[in-house]
Amino acid sequence: MSAVQTYPTAGDGGVGVRCEELVHIYRTGDLDVVAVRGVDLVVGPGERVALLGPSGSGKSTLLAMLGGLIPPSAGRVWVGDEEIGGLNERALLRLRSQRVGLVLQGAARNLLQYATPVDNVRFAHRSLPRSRRNELMRPLELLEALGLGDVADSPVPQLSGGEQQRVALAVAVANGPGLLLADEPTSQLDHEGRDSVLDLLDVVNERFGTTVVIVTHDPEVGARLGRTVTMRYGRVGQEAHRGESFAVVGKDGGVHLPDELVVEWPPGTQVVVERDGEDLRIRRRPR
Repeated sequence: MSAVQTYPTAGDGGVGVRCEELVHIYRTGDLDVVAVRGVDLVVGPGERVALLGPSGSGKSTLLAMLGGLIPPSAGRVWVGDEEIGGLNERALLRLRSQRVGLVLQGAARNLLQYATPVDNVRFAHRSLPRSRRNELMRPLELLEALGLGDVADSPVPQLSGGEQQRVALAVAVANGPGLLLADEPTSQLDHEGRDSVLDLLDVVNERFGTTVVIVTHDPEVGARLGRTVTMRYGRVGQEAHRGESFAVVGKDGGVHLPDELVVEWPPGTQVVVERDGEDLRIRRRPR
């Protein structure tokens, strides 16, 4: 794909993201570790989705692959109608500066440490034409929406961890991106700070139609977004829509059991699968 490929400016509406049979393998010592195992996922334009799961389940790796930060070992990723596996690094940087907002885990990784919060947001605007900037929230307005108006002109190193986390989110949404990917954006915040971040995600989603995908350990955050995708051992095992949960059948026919059943039925438990009309019943093999 040519590096001079042009993209619509941010804020033209939500940008969907999807992946097919996505795999990521990394090496540690003499071992190959499969972090993501054949994930299929579709997030439509304007959707809000939370990726849940225990540490090591692959959710942060999946998020990084959706943003083009980690190349897949196998499988494909599309942002909108663009397969990003075919883009070189320059084109990926352009994509991320204009269409995709990213919040990496660890606020300091997202910020210019020598600058103030308001300068960080202004720097995020640098790639946009002035006419586009006039459609967006002003830097100070955006910071005030996150309760950061009082520290807008303070050096970033003087801010608390929670304040830096909120500044990182402000930078990521400054351009009104079509797709926002955020890794644990509420992890260092109290309830009030968490709610202000979620309120801002609502504003960005409603004002620009921005598609939101976040990684979180907090089920309450997932419930606020409306759709959750739960991962285990690098696979999607469960989805929930508006409070109703569904197991997801994998390509190999595997189904992840609910957590409470995993405790009662440990790995190796033999079960009987029976058809009951259009449904299936699963019961433990009689002893």
